[in-house]
Amino acid sequence: MALSNREGSILLSTGNKSELAVGYCTLYGDMNGGLAVISDVPKTAVYDLARFINAEKEYIPSRIITKVPSAELKPGQTDQDDLPPYEILDPILKGYIEDFKGTDELVKMGFDGELVEDVVSRVNRNEYKRHQAAPGLKVTSKAFGYGRRYPLAQRYTPK
Repeated sequence: MALSNREGSILLSTGNKSELAVGYCTLYGDMNGGLAVISDVPKTAVYDLARFINAEKEYIPSRIITKVPSAELKPGQTDQDDLPPYEILDPILKGYIEDFKGTDELVKMGFDGELVEDVVSRVNRNEYKRHQAAPGLKVTSKAFGYGRRYPLAQRYTPK
């Protein structure tokens, strides 16, 4: 931010939709910036985009694409120490956030009930973080921000 302010430029936030949804983001880390360009792009799609960008020439270091996702808050930590793999998490998030499916409907789609309850709870509990995020570009049918606002404080009732 200091460089951005000094140079008169805008800092782009690096948080993606999956991380913002479940609260895997920090105000002075991946939420830092004036514009959140991938805040409405699920984590799995971010990797797909990175591979597409690198199709003819390596612009993004391959180690960034191939390493296990990690918030890197402590040595050896990976996102999947606490979250399901993004290949499972992202469809649950899409169902809940974009398709307006409830927990019962998500379970009927084949997702584990306890996992669905945990993910939905995380999404609802972390609205306060999203209120502090930089504005983002809308890519999907339902972006966070003006497209989907929930109260900061709420009582969570499953189903």
